[in-house]
Amino acid sequence: MPVNRIHPTAVLGPGVELGTANVIGPYTVVAGPTVIGDGNWIGPHVTIGTPAEDRDGPHPAWDDDPTGAGVRIGHRNRIREYVSVHQGTRRPTVLGDDGYYLRGSHVAHDCLIGDGVTLASNVVLGGHVHVWSRANLGMGSIVHQQVRIGPGAMVGMGAAVRREVRAFTIAVGNPARVTGLNVVGLTRLGLDQDTIDQLEPWLKGKTRLPPDGLMYALPAGLSTLVRAWEERKD
Repeated sequence: MPVNRIHPTAVLGPGVELGTANVIGPYTVVAGPTVIGDGNWIGPHVTIGTPAEDRDGPHPAWDDDPTGAGVRIGHRNRIREYVSVHQGTRRPTVLGDDGYYLRGSHVAHDCLIGDGVTLASNVVLGGHVHVWSRANLGMGSIVHQQVRIGPGAMVGMGAAVRREVRAFTIAVGNPARVTGLNVVGLTRLGLDQDTIDQLEPWLKGKTRLPPDGLMYALPAGLSTLVRAWEERKD
């Protein structure tokens, strides 16, 4: 079984559970309760599971018993230097699988991050943000608390996002505004122009998604994702 490789200067507190084949770099701090899956690369000076930025919330010492809702991280993520992930208050802060979290990005308390998400350098997510799978947030973008970023959406660098960004759209500016569809992202997922044209009215919010979720036209798994977005309630 592949072993975890943990630098001797890293600090793992009580209540931290690791899978296998993880790499944890120098001076990284992981506080419990935190569950980390398999095959993650966690760079130097990363902080995971530190208390939520809540004036009234607990700020325990490092050797105290774990408190709070904690953090859950999936598999095969790359979490670069100086990334910070705060523990949840009402629910665990969640990072899915196959994400890429660039230098200095921040995931606040109670955030939900899907699979294959990219947070570029210095992205800041407020509390309770939900970033759906395959979204890409550019350098220095800021997302207000409680906002949703749809699957496959792209947020331009330096954008200030105050409201929901729809699936597979591009949002830029301050305040961020949708400027078009993420055609490049859809193409990379295997969609041809005819399929993109069929999706376009739904992506722009002009029609409902067909009940079949375009399963006959979309690659495996993508139909499930777009239907989940259509039926979202959180």
